[in-house]
Amino acid sequence: MRTNIKTLQKIVSRRGSSKILSFGEPHVLKGLQILSKEGYVSRKSFCKYLKIGEGAVKTLILHLKQVGLADSVRAGTFLTKKGSRFVNEFNEIITMECSVGASEFTKSKNNYAVLLHNFRARIRYGIEQRDAAIVYGATGAITMIFHKNKFVFPGEESDCLKSDLRTRRILFDRLRPKESDVIILVSANNPLTAEIAAKNSALFTISL
Repeated sequence: MRTNIKTLQKIVSRRGSSKILSFGEPHVLKGLQILSKEGYVSRKSFCKYLKIGEGAVKTLILHLKQVGLADSVRAGTFLTKKGSRFVNEFNEIITMECSVGASEFTKSKNNYAVLLHNFRARIRYGIEQRDAAIVYGATGAITMIFHKNKFVFPGEESDCLKSDLRTRRILFDRLRPKESDVIILVSANNPLTAEIAAKNSALFTISL
């Protein structure tokens, strides 16, 4: 998996250009997920999904082609077989994601959750995951472990969501967590920022 992380880093490198790219590793991951889901994606759709400009989308597609993850035809950009395998390898770890909306637990209107399957051993205090999310504009991030049918903070045993049954139910229903799964819940000022920041936190954790 570290090879995959290095590939993402290669995709977002400037490749000899002095121009600063307006997308990072989590944008690339989201773009690959979109391709996996939609099949063929136009540049206009990429702009809409990722909220980046047409020039940035052209660069993203070019870099995906250069590492062999995608190709393009008249109908749009699509994943190659290598690209499909690449996305599936991430899907084996980031098995579920979901928008949570407003949450009393985080005191925020925009929250996004990612689940890392059986990743408890990679978590220390959750501070590192929070910092990785803040880099991409998050206002906060909370890391939880699913343990004994409860959501608990690292190193603790009590159910940290017992006072917010709505958030607890959403995470249960949409993420379908299992023992030792890690859930990172990220807050931001808008839904897309929350999602991108959550993906970056997940990628950081995978790279440990």
